[in-house]
Amino acid sequence: MSYFRITLMRSGIGMPQKTQGVLKALGLKKRMTTVYHPVTQSVAGQIMRIKELVDVKEVKRALTPAEQKAARRPAPGYYVESRAAQAMKDWE
Repeated sequence: MSYFRITLMRSGIGMPQKTQGVLKALGLKKRMTTVYHPVTQSVAGQIMRIKELVDVKEVKRALTPAEQKAARRPAPGYYVESRAAQAMKDWE
């Protein structure tokens, strides 16, 4: 089953009540929040009403909140290139 990954890119402030109602129905409250909904005609119709405000992608499965948080986390540690270059010179 496919899902729509919907991310709110622009705020609904100042938009008509109908548009704000669609955002609320989809569960989009703050900018840059992401929700997953199954691919259906009703959801596609709602997306068409707010297409200027959202970024939509079709994905194979919905991520859990824990998986979303892990995807945003940067890789642990760091890499200093100058030290690595020096180590390679010493090694040769």
